[in-house]
Amino acid sequence: MPGHILVLDPAPAMQALLAHNLVGAGYRVSCALEARGALALLAADPPDVLLLEWELPDASGIALLRQVRQDGALCDLPIIMVSARDSEQDKVLALESGADDYLCKPFGPREMLARVHALLRRRAPAALRAATTVLRLDPRTRRVTAGNVPVNLGRVEFKLLHFLMDHPGTVHSRAQLLDQVWGHAAYLDERTVDAHVGRLRQALQPGGCGHRIETVRGSGYRYLAFDAAVCA
Repeated sequence: MPGHILVLDPAPAMQALLAHNLVGAGYRVSCALEARGALALLAADPPDVLLLEWELPDASGIALLRQVRQDGALCDLPIIMVSARDSEQDKVLALESGADDYLCKPFGPREMLARVHALLRRRAPAALRAATTVLRLDPRTRRVTAGNVPVNLGRVEFKLLHFLMDHPGTVHSRAQLLDQVWGHAAYLDERTVDAHVGRLRQALQPGGCGHRIETVRGSGYRYLAFDAAVCA
């Protein structure tokens, strides 16, 4: 799996937005609204990355950051400080207190995902490479594997994945996907595409590849190829 992310943010809407994008990228996500709850989660189920909001209702994010860095079991935990504070002084304080990265609000989901991905890549390159080089599709046998995990896809999800893998990195609108996957004669609501993309991501997630199907807001979907292969 790509990794386990703990999101600590006192604003439910922001927390839900971060969790939604992380889950969509294939990550397992835990959430906390305050420092006390986060400390309990850190002890019970240590994450691979902590997204830590500076402003918390029961503690300062900086104080919690320093506390985590003094914990022998968590001292190496990758931490991204998240804050609306944008001064150089605040960024330096966070980094000198032990943050590995600093994400200034407002930010887009793609920037957040890129920073999480980069931090995991630096901390565990071998594990991350294994998680991003394993998706294979054989159109002759209709077999799909993610790592060593067989992926069972319905007919439409298989055609959708095959088409996207044939055009890596290219953004396709929902209308284009309806034409290419369902056919020009199909008269379907474009939300049908969203439903099947969701099923496809869910099927790929156990093998760590759910994040390969990327939503491009306002445009459609694209496939993040890495070195995945369509067998000839």
